[in-house]
Amino acid sequence: MKSLLLTFLLFYSSFVFAQTEKEKIQWDKNRPLTWNDFRGKPSPSKDYKASTNSGMSISWSLSETGNKVALVDYEVKANFYPDQSWKKEDIRKKDYILAHEQLHFDISELHARKLRKALAEYKDGKNVEKELTAIYRKFENERRKMQSDFDAESVHSQIEEEELKWREYVKQQLEQYKAYAE
Repeated sequence: MKSLLLTFLLFYSSFVFAQTEKEKIQWDKNRPLTWNDFRGKPSPSKDYKASTNSGMSISWSLSETGNKVALVDYEVKANFYPDQSWKKEDIRKKDYILAHEQLHFDISELHARKLRKALAEYKDGKNVEKELTAIYRKFENERRKMQSDFDAESVHSQIEEEELKWREYVKQQLEQYKAYAE
């Protein structure tokens, strides 16, 4: 049996796609974000007070026997990128804004769980790499849309009622997919 190891690392950045290794913090329910984690340079052109750069990474191992390729193992992580995340110094409601930024990270974890579930249910097809890439892209696109919807509906945390609805919704979703937590 010939073994083929393929590491496929993808992550989304609010501002850039990058191929280089960056410092990252992996999502952990026992390790919420703190303001010290936000080390990037603030964007003076943005009206909001902070920005979280988070995303998902995936790696997988495949085996190849003859002309059949099979998924052997995979790992999916939700990551926060401190050097690409920033805060402005004039934040008035610091705890409230930090909770908003944490929710962005939680949304990335939610989609990492959904992706883990999809991979757990995956049956090897004719073009495994292409199929796995398509699965990743599906959940990455959903993650991006949810991040955008969250900011749009809460107006970047300015509408507290919407903010609180989102917090409850994401909390429920994380619970629903808890079997796929790391």
